Amino acid sequence: MAVALHHTIVHAPNRRVSAEFVADILGLAVGAEVGPFLPVPLANGVTLDFATDQSGSFAPQHYAFHLSEEEFDAAFTRIRATGRTYWADPSQEHPGEINHRNGGRGVYFLDPAGHFLEILTQP
Repeated sequence: MAVALHHTIVHAPNRRVSAEFVADILGLAVGAEVGPFLPVPLANGVTLDFATDQSGSFAPQHYAFHLSEEEFDAAFTRIRATGRTYWADPSQEHPGEINHRNGGRGVYFLDPAGHFLEILTQP
């Protein structure tokens, strides 16, 4: 059997707010609650299991999502509709821009919990 990632836990002050934000941006659905987790299933079988952590002690993480060109267009439209700042680069030196690495497109933005999200069309 090949090793594959099954799920990862994403800590947030409010699991529902964060799960719905990510699902909405990516055009996905939030799954049914599983104990303390609120999953967002991805196409490759991995789930992002959002968990409420009100301690504020979790470290923001980086999550990158590989999208088709059409999915990128839709997600990027939804990002801009939120009014959130987005960047072409992880160092946040190019706000309001996207990148064209490897002949594709990519953009970085923050979710409500402060996690640094990235969507890209070419890995």
